[in-house]
Amino acid sequence: MEIPFIFGKVAQSNQFINREKEIKNLRLNFESHINTLLISPRRWGKSSLVNEVASQMLQRNKRIRFSFIDLYAIRDEQEFYQAFTTAVIKATSNKWEDWVGNGKKFISKLIPRFQFGIDPVNDFRVSFDWKDLKQNGEEILNLPEKISIEKNIHLIICIDEFQNIAHFEDPLVMQKKMRSAWQKHQVSTYCLYGSKRHMLADIFENKSMPFYKFGDTLFLKKIGHTHWVDYIIRQFNKTNKKITSELASEIAGRMENHPYFVQLFAATVWKLTKTKCMKKIIDQALDDLIEQYSIMFQRETDSLTNKQLNFLKALANNVEKFSSKETLMSYNLGSQGNVKRIKVALENKEIIDLWGNTIEFIDPLFNYWFKRVYVKRY
Repeated sequence: MEIPFIFGKVAQSNQFINREKEIKNLRLNFESHINTLLISPRRWGKSSLVNEVASQMLQRNKRIRFSFIDLYAIRDEQEFYQAFTTAVIKATSNKWEDWVGNGKKFISKLIPRFQFGIDPVNDFRVSFDWKDLKQNGEEILNLPEKISIEKNIHLIICIDEFQNIAHFEDPLVMQKKMRSAWQKHQVSTYCLYGSKRHMLADIFENKSMPFYKFGDTLFLKKIGHTHWVDYIIRQFNKTNKKITSELASEIAGRMENHPYFVQLFAATVWKLTKTKCMKKIIDQALDDLIEQYSIMFQRETDSLTNKQLNFLKALANNVEKFSSKETLMSYNLGSQGNVKRIKVALENKEIIDLWGNTIEFIDPLFNYWFKRVYVKRY
């Protein structure tokens, strides 16, 4: 029997939960050729949302094409151009035998090199001489529009982990090149998103940045609590196991309605449940997960300074005024300026999430573990 909960990979249509409003907005943007900037913390389901919309649109319109590019492992401009070209050519040609021909047809200023592995579909790659690429990078950036017009298709470019352009040698110059090319495109459309909300917010919402007002900015929220309750009950019932709405609510509530962790926690509870879930099973599941991830959490805290640990202790104790004299003294945080530096450091380490006046642990499991180890609670 398969586990009826999914985590760690993109959710398919039958596993997709709600997001009706977000699906509608994103689909309308794509259909209207409006570029979209999607912002939310990691593991909130951005990739699943984009893939769900793509799946729906591909079924309805044969002229639509989607090209998915992940910048997670891409750290320089050359790698980007090559990955971008490869993804665009693959997305706009129905057969792998056409990839080379289309590549040569639509790239005139550069000499592309085509590489095929044992599996030509998955091992296809386009590369270029870097000297030529530096002088003619705009041809690659304009490739989606050129192919869309020539083939009378609507190509939608979806770039995940977009914030990783910050690792490029000159990220600001690269962003200016992208914006300069893509803002002129009338047929092809762009969807940019990633897993570090604070970095993406700076790229998309900072008036001094090239991608400011590049498109419609969508802030993805958590899935509603009631939707989680209904989903958990439904998934248990599908496998002939029972859970009450109260306990399903507790599973979602303990994980703060965080998509990845609700699925993970629900899966753990499901595995411990033989026929009917009980409160003690949920408690046991939480203990098992905390134990399972304790080594990783310990390594994470070992890299923190004492003042960073003290800040997390204050956060775990629900302190709200971190810069007050009382908090600075009680938790030995130093000065108010030091508190600001601590926040930035912990945000960059992806331990906390800062949004407006809200500060919270990104990982609900880490929150529980930290309280048990450092605050002696829960």
